[in-house]
Amino acid sequence: MQKILGYLRRAVQEYDLIQNGDHIAVGISGGKDSLVLLAALHQFRRFGLLDYQLIAITLDPQFDGIATNFSPVQRYCDKIGVPYHLMRTQIGRIVFEHRKETHPCSLCAKMRRGALHDAAKELGCNKLALGHHNDDAIETFLMNLFIEGRIGCYAPKSYLSRKDLTLIRPLSFAPERDIIHAAKHTIPEIVKSRCPVDGHTSRERMKEFVREREKCEPGFKTRVFGAMRRANVDGWGGVTYRRQLSMDDPSTNGKPERFHMMETKERERNADSGN
Repeated sequence: MQKILGYLRRAVQEYDLIQNGDHIAVGISGGKDSLVLLAALHQFRRFGLLDYQLIAITLDPQFDGIATNFSPVQRYCDKIGVPYHLMRTQIGRIVFEHRKETHPCSLCAKMRRGALHDAAKELGCNKLALGHHNDDAIETFLMNLFIEGRIGCYAPKSYLSRKDLTLIRPLSFAPERDIIHAAKHTIPEIVKSRCPVDGHTSRERMKEFVREREKCEPGFKTRVFGAMRRANVDGWGGVTYRRQLSMDDPSTNGKPERFHMMETKERERNADSGN
């Protein structure tokens, strides 16, 4: 868990994710990512760097009309002293029975997001933390590129003006392998997804593609994420790669500040040497 806390602290600093006095809802699916996020946010408070409140929220889509047993999540939240709210919905029935979606993931995700946003606001939270990790960001970027033909990704931090709610992703730097390791040593029990198409989606195919590329070309994921950071795609540059994208500013010419500083020092050295 120490590695996860390091990644979380880095994300908080890079993207200004948490402030004193925040009331943060953590979206809990019951899987490893969201539960490790909850554990990390709970432990991070102990450092005394920031003062914030946590609650955990689970939305049960009730796939096949059957309620999922989230009692392991309830027990874990009770153990660490975080209030837990379980909300049953009819999302599974709407997507698979009423709408009979051929490609259900988009509609299901949209409905779950909307319900989760509403729940967070009703419970008095100003922020909603989601468990997306570093591999998720890379896969989303590549899916947008290969499938939709556009450069983009979700943002590590985004403000929903209509809801007056800020979405944060504190595990943005954490690789999935480290989350898996942390879950084995921290989370007593994982609740397996009951989604009918789990493991048979476009994202799963992209995961396999990324695994193959990383195997054949070690460092593939690091290079892709580095490109996202340097180009500041959807805010992924953070404070390290914050860019002035306007070409009208000759002092930066759209380059990351640190490169501009390096070039300025190089010009000064050349001037001193008479070159």
